[in-house]
Amino acid sequence: MRRLLVLGATGSVGRSTLDVAARHPEKLEVVALAAHRDVDGMLELARRFAPRVVAMADADAAKRLRQSIPGCEVLSGPEAICELAGDADTDTVMSAIVGAVGLSPTLAAIRAGKRVLIANKEPLVMAGSLMMDEARRCGASIIPIDSEHNAIFQCLPSTYRCGEAPRGVRRLVLTASGGPFRETPLEDLAAVTPRQAVRHPNWSMGPKISVDSATLMNKGLELIEAAALYGLPPEALDVVVHPESVIHSLVEYVDGSSLAQLGQPDMRVPIAHALAWPERWESGVGGLDLASLGRLRFEPPDLGRFPCLRLARHALASGGNLPNVLNAANEIAVEAFLNERIGFPGIPQMVESCCESAASAGLPQAASLEAVTQVDAWARTWCRERLAEVAHHA
Repeated sequence: MRRLLVLGATGSVGRSTLDVAARHPEKLEVVALAAHRDVDGMLELARRFAPRVVAMADADAAKRLRQSIPGCEVLSGPEAICELAGDADTDTVMSAIVGAVGLSPTLAAIRAGKRVLIANKEPLVMAGSLMMDEARRCGASIIPIDSEHNAIFQCLPSTYRCGEAPRGVRRLVLTASGGPFRETPLEDLAAVTPRQAVRHPNWSMGPKISVDSATLMNKGLELIEAAALYGLPPEALDVVVHPESVIHSLVEYVDGSSLAQLGQPDMRVPIAHALAWPERWESGVGGLDLASLGRLRFEPPDLGRFPCLRLARHALASGGNLPNVLNAANEIAVEAFLNERIGFPGIPQMVESCCESAASAGLPQAASLEAVTQVDAWARTWCRERLAEVAHHA
């Protein structure tokens, strides 16, 4: 019986994880849940799964929750979530907290030597080398949940462990749907609204990752993740646009063979794989009817349409703290777009300007959690100051 903690339980990946867990109560116990401030969502989940403890990052949310579920221990604050991630009561942690705030609890779970299912991109982008080094040192198992990285994991030998350079592999190819604006005239992108940007053609996701899919920044972040997870150089990592989102990634071997993982665009598939690994459990998702699909299309990404992918490739090639800066700047830029403070093209513009400024800022390298946090804070401050200047002159 595995003992599960879900970080980001009230989000889309968290709920999908619990949907799979509910199908296998004889194999999986939901011991603990953590979220930010969604009291109603957490209350619903706590009543359904009866965890021993829940944690809310927001203190007011934790206070409200205590009044509603007096029979359950309720912890409060980001530090409590980190402690919960490292607690011995759980052996499996789903890390699905969106954004940089997911780094510390994910690292705490790794340092506790747990089986860590990583669904959020940001920790590996910010501190991939640090996390993989800690996983090796502490004996933690890392299994990726992102559909693309999980697909790669499934196409590698069963003996493979994340952090190693896989033998006999020439190239990893990540697929991208192209998002909702793959064919939108370039001159119309300036008028794109947040409501349009979060309307993904294939996947059901939260607003931040949906916008990242629309800009293709999600694919850029995934390239950086892949370098950390699979120990391959930037030139061995590639992206192809695949609008149907049926093939989730491919592994090309040195003998000319390519293995691909196919499946419905439903996060329960990679979640079930990771929870069950090395076994296979039912996920609640049906198989593919290839005849009804008709055809599958592939095309190279247009870097003129998707400058965020170009910026991410540059950050990956440059290394150092630039991926961390890129991630932080993108989070602030996407937040500003969703709040209608900047336009859609303003996202890559802000990210690029922040990355250029970082070159002369004297920032520390990502050798420790403190250094990573310092770089992240610098980039966020830089972006917020630029936003304040724009608002002042408007």
